[in-house]
Amino acid sequence: LIVLFFYFDIMQGNIVHTLVAIALVAGISFLFTTVAANAIAIVGTNPVSGMTLMTLILASVVMVAVGLKGPSGMVAALVMGGVVCTALSMAGGFITDLKIGYWLGSTPAKQETWKFLGTIVSAATVGGVMIILNKTYGFTSGALAAPQAAVIEPLMSGVGAPWLLYGIGAVLAIILTLCKIPALAFALGMFIPLELNVPLVVGGAVNWFVTSRSKDSTINTERGEKGTLLASGFIAGGALMGVISAAMRFGGVNLVNEAWLNN
Repeated sequence: LIVLFFYFDIMQGNIVHTLVAIALVAGISFLFTTVAANAIAIVGTNPVSGMTLMTLILASVVMVAVGLKGPSGMVAALVMGGVVCTALSMAGGFITDLKIGYWLGSTPAKQETWKFLGTIVSAATVGGVMIILNKTYGFTSGALAAPQAAVIEPLMSGVGAPWLLYGIGAVLAIILTLCKIPALAFALGMFIPLELNVPLVVGGAVNWFVTSRSKDSTINTERGEKGTLLASGFIAGGALMGVISAAMRFGGVNLVNEAWLNN
């Protein structure tokens, strides 16, 4: 299905571009899904964002080399990144399901069956959610503008990527890791808007306060774990309410006083 989608739509009937894109997506997915599953199993987090950006850069370099440039090349690279990102998310989610299923006594065969059903349902619904979010807030220049397009635009326009900045970022990540500072959190803080960064800082302060009140380290650890569970619920609930809010705005219902905010 992905081959057909690439051939008839993204690559506009160019068989060479289609074969190159499929080979690249399959190779990167094969390698990166292992990384995603391993990361989930060991540390509980999935570095999807970083691996997707790496995919976009590789896809842009390769597709430019085979003659696909400009806006059509940017769309192709973004779609290829989307395919890989979906594979990474699925791998991370499924490895977590397998772990919990093992604890509960389920079998991988049963879990795979229901995972396919869940995938079909999500594939049928997420598309509509994306359309509503785009029409309500906007992915190109609105509140949900994605920074990934800015990463591949220089490559596709023939200007060349800022490899020096990428190199500096890699060196900074190594230095931060050696200093035992989470490189991903640091990097996110560099480009996430201030209105999103402030709650992160507040949450970190609350976490520090909760996990340092007792002299018993076991109690502090348990409080921290409960706090993480609570925060995860807030994240999921916030995401769901964001979609509901977008659907309400899409339907003409806006409970936010825009005039008051702009005053």
